[in-house]
Amino acid sequence: MVKTSIRYEGGLRCAATHGPSGQTVFTDAPVDNQGKGESFSPTDLVATALGACMATIMGIAAERHEIDLRGMQIEVAKVMSADLPRRIAKLETTIRIPLAPEHPQRALLENAALTCPVHKSLGAEMEKPVEFEWVG
Repeated sequence: MVKTSIRYEGGLRCAATHGPSGQTVFTDAPVDNQGKGESFSPTDLVATALGACMATIMGIAAERHEIDLRGMQIEVAKVMSADLPRRIAKLETTIRIPLAPEHPQRALLENAALTCPVHKSLGAEMEKPVEFEWVG
């Protein structure tokens, strides 16, 4: 079990400290929701967690098969709902993989991304399209 401690700083800003490492990240409410938007919003961190998780799980699979993924880029676009309650309606992910489209481990790497823990933890009501671009 990993614990994170969150301290409300005021002004719609929070400091979240990762228990095992002691590292701290800050969140701010976005400008379109009464905040200053000076840092990631909590929902931005959800989008970030998705992309980082996909990269990590793909990296684990790649290392097992001695595949070099350095330079891979992942972009996650967060779309908020237009209606209430305010929520993430869609996370659109594009993964640019620095390997040829005919790479023999293509299916393995794509499956790794789609089965990362964050992707599997997000509810079925949220759209989560993923586009793979093989650019090597």
